Amino acid sequence: QQPLVASGGGSVQAGGSLRLSCPASAYMHGARCMGWFRQGPENRDKVAVATISNYRAPWYADSVKGRFTISLDNSKDTLYLQMNSLKPEDTAIYYCAADGEWDPFAGTCVSLRSWGQGTQVTVSS
Repeated sequence: QQPLVASGGGSVQAGGSLRLSCPASAYMHGARCMGWFRQGPENRDKVAVATISNYRAPWYADSVKGRFTISLDNSKDTLYLQMNSLKPEDTAIYYCAADGEWDPFAGTCVSLRSWGQGTQVTVSS
């Protein structure tokens, strides 16, 4: 299957914006449960940031609600993460993931099977 490759990271000052992209044509079918995760400099684990699935409202971590927006562009078969009002604590490697399952109890995608290489986001104060 097509490897997932996240792009669009960079270095910005606090309050700035970035848009991450992840071409995902191989995963634009069925339930299309996909999402963005991040691994901060102090964390060993990847933490869910936002997920999206067909016919369901997107899910966001509390720390990014109101600032980040996840979207799927069907015409370009691409997953996006628009990040506004960035904070230093958003500094992390961001990964896109796909081929997951919707968990109705958690209200988000889980058990994502395909992961891409990450893109670094650095926010300075």
